Amino acid sequence: MLDKSKLSAKIAENTTLNPQEIEKFDGLAKEWWDENGKMKSAIKFNQARVAYIQSEICIHFHMASDDITSWSQLDILEVGSGGGMLSESLAQFGATVKGIDASAVSVEVARRHAKQTATTNVSYEHTLSKDLVEQGRTFDVVINAEVIEHVLDQEMLIDECCKLVKPGGLLIVATLNKTLKAYVVAILGAEYVLRYLPIGTHDWRYFVKPKTLYHWIENRGFELSGETGMSYNPLSGKWHYSTNKSVNYCLCFRKVN
Repeated sequence: MLDKSKLSAKIAENTTLNPQEIEKFDGLAKEWWDENGKMKSAIKFNQARVAYIQSEICIHFHMASDDITSWSQLDILEVGSGGGMLSESLAQFGATVKGIDASAVSVEVARRHAKQTATTNVSYEHTLSKDLVEQGRTFDVVINAEVIEHVLDQEMLIDECCKLVKPGGLLIVATLNKTLKAYVVAILGAEYVLRYLPIGTHDWRYFVKPKTLYHWIENRGFELSGETGMSYNPLSGKWHYSTNKSVNYCLCFRKVN
């Protein structure tokens, strides 16, 4: 359950930042990635999610997880990349990764952290998926993770993501299920009780059932290739794959047309 709404301030898209602004964004980048800070739960969640996505990409493209040559031939797009946590993690495997986000501040934070870690094969842009569709861009892998539950026209976003996948490519969507358990865990628990996320981060009305995504995506020339739930173990403090998709889940689809 990643919160991509913390960095809500706006900056001009093409602003040349002064030293004070650079220092501010460096600080935000450190905060976003601080394993002992307020994003620590998101970092642990991301670690488990990256492992699953890495596995599905390797299976789909018939390559080993440490095959740098094969990874370097992949173009990956993350729609709604936030502070770059997932995009930069995938870039560590050797792929060329592009993250896009509607928040200019999030994009700048991600850029600053990539610079701090000298991750040169990841780039970020303050733009929307529809803009890339209009440009005719396509990618080997398109990832939409913890974004759709914050969007009003969800099917339109899915349609745009589908169009951005190359024939034979992979679409990965991760979100929250529309169940009572998801409401209790992701909203009452994470926001009101544990305060992992700010109150109001999620709206249960926009949670999505897997069968809805099956319908939208398969009707656009894709077939399901993998799926998993994500569960949290409070004893170990870690997230892990699960057959239980009642709260967090991730779906993978191959483009067959």
